[in-house]
Amino acid sequence: MPRTALLVSGALLAALLPLSVAAHAADDPAPVPVDRFEGEVPFAAQPADGIFTWGSDADDPPTLHLTDRSDAPEGGKVLTGTYDISGYGGFTHDFAAAEPAHDWSAHQGIRFWWEGRDNGRKIAFEIKDGGANGEASELWTTSFTDDFTGWKRIEIPFTDFVYRTDYQPVGGIDHVLGLTGMWGYAVTLPAGTKGDFAMDDVELYGRADQSLRASVSTDAPVYPVRAGGTAEVKVTLATTGDRPVDDPVTVTYATQGGTATAGRDYTPVQGTLTFPAGTPSGTAQTITVSTRNTKGAAPAKTIPLKLTVTGAKAPAETPQVVVDAHGLPYLNSRLPVRKRVADLLSRMSLAEKAGQMTQAERGAVGTGGDIATYSLGSLLSGGGSTPTPNTPGAWAKMVDGFQLRAQATRFQIPLIYGVDAVHGHNNLAGATIMPHNIGIGASRDPRLAESTGAVTAAEVRATGIPWDFAPCLCVSRDERWGRSYESFGEDPALVQSMETVIQGLQGRADGRDLSRDDKVLATAKHFVGDGGTAYGSSTTGTYTTDQGVTTVTRQQLEDIHLAPYRTAVERGIGTVMPSYSSLDIVGDGQGAVKMHARGDMINGVLKDRMGFTGFVISDWNAIDQLPGDYATHVRTAVNAGVDMMMVPYSYKDFSGTLADEVKAGRISQKRIDDAVSRILTQKFRLGLFEHPYADTSGAAAIGSPAHRAVARQAAAQSQVLLKNSGGLLPLKTSEKVYVAGSNADDLGNQTGGWTLTWQGASGTHTQGTTILQGMRAAGGNVTYSKDASAPTDGYDVGVVVVGETPYAEGVGDVGNGHSLQLSAADRAAVDKVCAAMKCAVLIVSGRPQLVGDRLGEVDALVASWLPGTEGEGVADVLYGKRPFTGQLPVTWPRSESQLPINVGDASYDPQFPYGWGLTTLTDVPRGGTATLKALGAAATAAERRGDDRAGRELVTEARLLVQQKIGDRMTQTVAKPFADADHLLLTGRYGEAVGKLLEAYGAA
Repeated sequence: MPRTALLVSGALLAALLPLSVAAHAADDPAPVPVDRFEGEVPFAAQPADGIFTWGSDADDPPTLHLTDRSDAPEGGKVLTGTYDISGYGGFTHDFAAAEPAHDWSAHQGIRFWWEGRDNGRKIAFEIKDGGANGEASELWTTSFTDDFTGWKRIEIPFTDFVYRTDYQPVGGIDHVLGLTGMWGYAVTLPAGTKGDFAMDDVELYGRADQSLRASVSTDAPVYPVRAGGTAEVKVTLATTGDRPVDDPVTVTYATQGGTATAGRDYTPVQGTLTFPAGTPSGTAQTITVSTRNTKGAAPAKTIPLKLTVTGAKAPAETPQVVVDAHGLPYLNSRLPVRKRVADLLSRMSLAEKAGQMTQAERGAVGTGGDIATYSLGSLLSGGGSTPTPNTPGAWAKMVDGFQLRAQATRFQIPLIYGVDAVHGHNNLAGATIMPHNIGIGASRDPRLAESTGAVTAAEVRATGIPWDFAPCLCVSRDERWGRSYESFGEDPALVQSMETVIQGLQGRADGRDLSRDDKVLATAKHFVGDGGTAYGSSTTGTYTTDQGVTTVTRQQLEDIHLAPYRTAVERGIGTVMPSYSSLDIVGDGQGAVKMHARGDMINGVLKDRMGFTGFVISDWNAIDQLPGDYATHVRTAVNAGVDMMMVPYSYKDFSGTLADEVKAGRISQKRIDDAVSRILTQKFRLGLFEHPYADTSGAAAIGSPAHRAVARQAAAQSQVLLKNSGGLLPLKTSEKVYVAGSNADDLGNQTGGWTLTWQGASGTHTQGTTILQGMRAAGGNVTYSKDASAPTDGYDVGVVVVGETPYAEGVGDVGNGHSLQLSAADRAAVDKVCAAMKCAVLIVSGRPQLVGDRLGEVDALVASWLPGTEGEGVADVLYGKRPFTGQLPVTWPRSESQLPINVGDASYDPQFPYGWGLTTLTDVPRGGTATLKALGAAATAAERRGDDRAGRELVTEARLLVQQKIGDRMTQTVAKPFADADHLLLTGRYGEAVGKLLEAYGAA
């Protein structure tokens, strides 16, 4: 109806109201328009005042119009829109950043008209508080349900808004809804189905009451105490702006309900706390609840403390005192783990077991109330899911807060919290970021791999996290795969040799070190064959390779993809994660089957044949990719052997469906007990029952010089010198060096994906040293011009650092917006610098780049991979502080048409073969055929007597000698035996390895 009609109706209504109500309404300030949608606010974006759309991809932003409507609630136009959102999408009205922020503090709330579609879907509505502008403010959110038809005025008191915990554009400011510096609002539309909407007349309404700016809180939601102990519940009054309260605030309290029995388990209490008018913000009072020391053993019991608040906003939930479980065998740390597990399992209900098999995302559980409600066994942080602020202390506090919630369950089973720390604690700002696995594989140094794992474990555990979703044991067989940098290499023997990282993460194979404050539970992923997916086989969105199909014979499966998992089980790996991909074993008649459904592989091979005793954790929402309805997804994956399901936002559906499937007999109780036993075993081994909270004693070492020294060494050893005409490298500090290229001074590009966020990002987003900064720190006489636009005269040598920008998983697949070609800007920089002077080109990338067309103009070429935060490690080899010793962990192709190309292929003609890597060691071996034959005889003898160290050294000496002769004359007859030699070395066949090198020498 028109606004005039509304005003008339309001006047008539006021005349019919009692005098006191009408008087109160008269005291309210007049409504203040925010958006009338008559055209007064344009479709625009920051920094202007305007309405703009946004979404997770190009198709997700809604389409908006200002539409003439005769039934407009206000004026003649309304805002209309259509949407079809797969991820997330919506629209925002941001106030002009050039103007002062708006003050909404005099009003009770915000309201608007919404034309209902009666679809039962939730519409998220948020407001923007504080900060520099609408895109750098805190987000406070609530929602309403479209369960009506026609126009309806939605009124939202400001007290209904809560701080967003899953996303904040600036990581949060003060976590206080001040309302004095407001920058607008936003609407998030429902995802998953097409829809349309109409909206009108956004305005502020009502008079602010004290409960808007005054609140009462308790210092914790849960208060665990030993039987006979006393809980002290601290009740604090707080106000916006720290102003004293104008009116008194009362808090009436009483213990009532719960599983504890008043008079037997505790002494009931009740009373009233009063905060008089004028009470300063921050004033606290304490309520004491005394428990009784009852005889015998008992599970934990809860005592809710009901709070009724007048004059301020009440706590969001009722605090609970918990009388700790006591006297039960599983609590006895002196008993063997298997007995503790058996005792605890015998006491658990089906719902509690289902909860242990459920893992939710931290952003989905908010403050964590659902942890106890659903007996959740695990939480995780997905890539970029971090606390605010992103500091070690905030991580520990967050995890401890979630662990506290688990203390409100019957048996107080601690959570196991997991993160993807795939190259250091990469979600944490300021952590030590290692080279990605492809660089570690290039180092060929198992002891270094173990050291990097140890640093990662120490930094992760110091933030209260006991579980790491690493290492990736994929054998990458096609560089077009967007995860190829997560692999140690293309040769299963190389991957197996680098699995010392498991001991770095977990400690000794028998698990005795897992309870240490510097070790974590590790995860071998992604079982099995994720690195063998064929280009074009993926059916996930626009991915081309990731999550596709691996087609192999049984022998290929055993030799290439299963081999690393045999080693991982032998090394005591605690958990295994199946792959998103599908496996098609030639001749088995099953065709391509998703790995989360392959019981023959998970139950049959991994658990039964290999003897894996840890637990299997699914990948993120992976069961949703299985065929059938949701119950079928759950049943299929659990019966296939998946013990814990990563269901980030659907944890309620999963745990309920799992229980229903067991009750229906479609999942056996035996299968559930097996899964829960495996999970509990690892929790006991980690010491979580005795020490569930963070031990932050190692936090001071996070990002420390000692830890960064390991990363620096790893960066140096990962550098592979592919070409070095005229001995251009190492550089001399006396040389005048011209540095160019997109990746010379970009920490984000240098660290790659899985750094701070899932996909990573260019630019400086954490602490570290770029390659350029490392060169300057090494004493280099350096001039930098990113695009090589500065004059190039007068320099001794050029260093052009080029390569990729960050990506992760299928987003980075070649053909999905990515290629193996250098960018036009990088090619131009190489051409300009290398035409003007002698030049070295460094390629910072997660996989080989096609550079054959420019190889002739380049004097030195280095595969730098993704070296992490310590660019000084790259400078160390450039300036000769350390020699180049790295070797290619994957074959470097001549063209994309050759892909996939791998060591052992019948046809093998690469640009550079697997295992290639020149050195700048001063003592390089000399000799010819006779020398190689002598080295071969010595290597054979070393192999026979089991002297692996001598065997490896002899093969390395032969390799360096052969590389000297080959130089730039790489041919197919040279490349194949050369690559085969490195595989033979890694499998301990030292005499044969030298024989292959002799063959390459003769062909050169």
